[in-house]
Amino acid sequence: MEVANSRNHSSKRKFNDVVSDPPPPSSSKSNGSTNNNNIDLSLLEAIEKSQTAVEALDLRTLKKLVLSFERRLKENIEARLKYPNQPDRFADSELELHEELQKLKILAGAPELYPDLVSLNVVPSVVDLLSHDNTDIAIDVVQLLQDLTDEDVLDENDEPARVLVEALVENSALELLVQNLHRLSDSDPDEMSAVYATLATVENLIEVMPSVAELVCEKTKLMKWLLGKIKVREFDGNKQYASEILAILLQSSTANQKRLGQMNGVDVVLQAVAMYKSKDPKSSDEEEMVENLFDCLCCLLMPLENKERFVKAEGVELMIIIMKQKKLAYGSAIRALDFAMTKYPPACERFVDVLGLKTAFAAFMGGILRGSRRERLLSKFVENECEKIDRLMELYLRYSDRVKAESERLNDIELDDLEMDEDEKYNRKLESGLYTLQLLAVILGHLWCSEHQQMRGRIELLLRQNKLSKKHIKDILQEYHDNIGDIDGPEEKERAQTKIQKFLMAL
Repeated sequence: MEVANSRNHSSKRKFNDVVSDPPPPSSSKSNGSTNNNNIDLSLLEAIEKSQTAVEALDLRTLKKLVLSFERRLKENIEARLKYPNQPDRFADSELELHEELQKLKILAGAPELYPDLVSLNVVPSVVDLLSHDNTDIAIDVVQLLQDLTDEDVLDENDEPARVLVEALVENSALELLVQNLHRLSDSDPDEMSAVYATLATVENLIEVMPSVAELVCEKTKLMKWLLGKIKVREFDGNKQYASEILAILLQSSTANQKRLGQMNGVDVVLQAVAMYKSKDPKSSDEEEMVENLFDCLCCLLMPLENKERFVKAEGVELMIIIMKQKKLAYGSAIRALDFAMTKYPPACERFVDVLGLKTAFAAFMGGILRGSRRERLLSKFVENECEKIDRLMELYLRYSDRVKAESERLNDIELDDLEMDEDEKYNRKLESGLYTLQLLAVILGHLWCSEHQQMRGRIELLLRQNKLSKKHIKDILQEYHDNIGDIDGPEEKERAQTKIQKFLMAL
């Protein structure tokens, strides 16, 4: 156990060093007290009796635990103040404090008592120990907090859990957890475990109180630590968990997305995924980490300013390289490009300029000409006798069949007197593939508006072969037009609807 600011091996006294192993069972036999395997039953009885009986978890037990903990904490503080330069003089009090923290873990079995735990005002004392000079004591607290906030423990105990989490946040648990995180080393197995437990605790707190996701980034340097962790080339479980926590922090917070962008986060995440541009992960855990990193990248690419950073950092080029290599990250790179180019023309222009169309259409087929960017894009659809239009119509028909089947199913449900409003029916159709069908119809609308006779002829031919007409595409586009929302503002809604109206008129 560490008893000074630094890990001094001459004065360090690990907890398990002071607990002696039980003596080996005697080889002599007691008459009538052994079974066929020569096990001394009297010894088993003695061991059983020596086990500390678990007291009922009630308010009385809680108060006893808290009182005992506070007493040992006071003794440790006094011993350290009295003998600041003599670690051996306060080592015993440190061991006793460790034991009291272990006892408090039993409270995880009774989350309904958490409000009482808070009212006893013990939370500040526990949280303050995260900054204890002895790292091992701080680790004890991290493990205790992980146990108390574990998802399985808090299941169906929403209100008691919230009371505890609010108390932890109010008493600077977030700040102290992250401060302690910075002094933990990956070279020590116990401290590595504590890193994992710290990240687990943060995740648990967010699960109970989602606002913690932004609070922890506002009040601490957790994001900086996470970025540093994913930059490390070597893979381990904590790097995987760091990528997962970072994705959680970004997925529902625009503020966090912008904050990380300002911290050079786009460039760091690109460097992390670049490690897998020409190689695959070696394990399922490492594979999960790569997916987490791409989730982080896609979340980062939501704010406009981060799209600009992505283009400047040559993110478009990196994603194209990953696509060309056709390793595991292939599909994730396509997804990242989708986020980067959505509503951001400079990324689209860069994509065309660096010959991304060739790679993209190779992916589209499963399997460039000079001029303006638009001409270069349209030219891809007439290559090899319009094979890409054939593929486009193949996908259109596939998703059309899916949506048709879902519509018929919904109609059958209504015949059974289970009425659904129009919004619910529309959402069910979206889930069955309507949104993809609408995007395919939009692409067909773009192609039709090009007035390219070869492309128009091919589209009409394929429609006739499948007993459809342009009206089918128009119906899909009209439904899409009527359901465009104003989440991006009324001007954006009007612009999007005007574009679809142009397609409808052309068709």
